[in-house]
Amino acid sequence: MKTETLPIFDPKKSAAAQPKGWPVFRLGFRPFYIGGAFLTALIVPLWVAMFLGLTSFTPAVSPLLWHAHEMLFGFAVAIIVGFLLTAVKAWTGLATPRGAALAAMAALWSAARIAALTGPYAWYAVLDVALLPLVALVLIRLILKSKNHRNLLLGLILSLLALANLAFHLAVMGVLDVPAMTPLYAGLALIVMIETVIAGRVIPAFTMSATPGLKLVASVWLERATLASTALSLALWVFLPPSMLGAFVLATAAILHVKRWLGWRTMLTRNRPILWVLHVAYSWIPVGLALLALTQLGWVSASAGVHALGVGATGGLIIGMLTRTARGHTGRALTVTPAEVMAYGLVFSAAVLRAFVLLVAPGWLAASLVVAGGAWAAAFVIYLWIYTAWLVQTRTDGKDG
Repeated sequence: MKTETLPIFDPKKSAAAQPKGWPVFRLGFRPFYIGGAFLTALIVPLWVAMFLGLTSFTPAVSPLLWHAHEMLFGFAVAIIVGFLLTAVKAWTGLATPRGAALAAMAALWSAARIAALTGPYAWYAVLDVALLPLVALVLIRLILKSKNHRNLLLGLILSLLALANLAFHLAVMGVLDVPAMTPLYAGLALIVMIETVIAGRVIPAFTMSATPGLKLVASVWLERATLASTALSLALWVFLPPSMLGAFVLATAAILHVKRWLGWRTMLTRNRPILWVLHVAYSWIPVGLALLALTQLGWVSASAGVHALGVGATGGLIIGMLTRTARGHTGRALTVTPAEVMAYGLVFSAAVLRAFVLLVAPGWLAASLVVAGGAWAAAFVIYLWIYTAWLVQTRTDGKDG
């Protein structure tokens, strides 16, 4: 007679398989998504109040520089760090910082944001420049250890972003003789490069996974030409005076992005908001580059292109990835509610207002700023309302992460 052996319960093995520590510090996306969304929902209305003279409160640096810096190196960097600390674990199979180490990183980021509002400036600068080199070092080490060389480019861009942040603070303190806006423009350019790299991977992959039978094959020459032209055009915009050459390269990069985008079959995603938000957001990159090309010719102000890239592309891709990756990594369905779709629409509405109102109706600047700022803040308040509870709890499937 064959005897069936029942599995033996091993309490040690069972305990080891259970998630450990506070859920909010189990994976990088959790604290940084919450922190980034909270920060931007707070500081955009505060900036609008400063701009309109409705408050006498002043941050550690001039309000304009504070606004630009915190939107890039506070908000956007928080989301990038949270995403990469999560993605690199999947890419390499190696553990990224968690528990006390992740909590320390989040605390460092938070301390810099508080110091930006309270000062003194030197303390703000020291706290603010510390995080990015640390994250870049961690990620590059893991990428090299796993021989995942494909992603070294992201480690390099993150390192350059750290240098741009350092250059900003040195410029503000008078140590570096460059306009403080130049390293901020460099920061935006590097963030757009990160978006170009990541979007080129995830948007086609997400589109294929949601569309049975669809096969999207990336053209090697188009991918390389798009990346190279984008890097060159943004470098010309940041570091050289306006010129016909700059306009031509920016326009060329915009055309290549459009060609790339058209190959992703956007119309197939029209019934899946969690997917079309990424397609729509990416379309703002060629819009922004085209507007910067017009700036090179003296036809429009740089503000139009900057906000197309900063609000439309960066804000749109962030709200899209915040929802998709948070749902996926907390074990929830990859579908969104009407409230989340509303958040998408609010971000894109803010982008239209900030990129185009100044061009067509300068007299409406103050009113459009109030509406755009309110729409932007509301979008991230919606995100926090829905997702905060999920991000501080264990995954629905009980898995770690």
